[in-house]
Amino acid sequence: VQLQASGGGLVQAGDSLRLSCVASGRSFSSYHMGWFRQAPGKEHEFVATIDQIGGITSHADSVKGRFTISRDNAKNTVYLQMNSLKPEDTAVYYCAATTYYTGRFAPDKYNYWGRGTQVTVSS
Repeated sequence: VQLQASGGGLVQAGDSLRLSCVASGRSFSSYHMGWFRQAPGKEHEFVATIDQIGGITSHADSVKGRFTISRDNAKNTVYLQMNSLKPEDTAVYYCAATTYYTGRFAPDKYNYWGRGTQVTVSS
């Protein structure tokens, strides 16, 4: 499966953005999906994950209550709604797909990755 993320940009603290990730292929609903981010000089950080049918979601403590992951299998798309953005949210955001339910919080469990979209939050 090929993934293409979009929706990033330059915003001010407190603003909102919605990231989208469109998957090619007809097996999108077979994958659990995740969002990760990487700030300069840092490792990939787990942000959120959603199961195959969208019934189970998990969010990192750092974004809980501000970010929401969702998916639309009819559109082969996973979303990340980001509200109340903070400067520390600045990073390149990646969507990824995995067939592993257990361990889906770890980037090395993901089979496929999109190219990433830059989110920059100014103070």
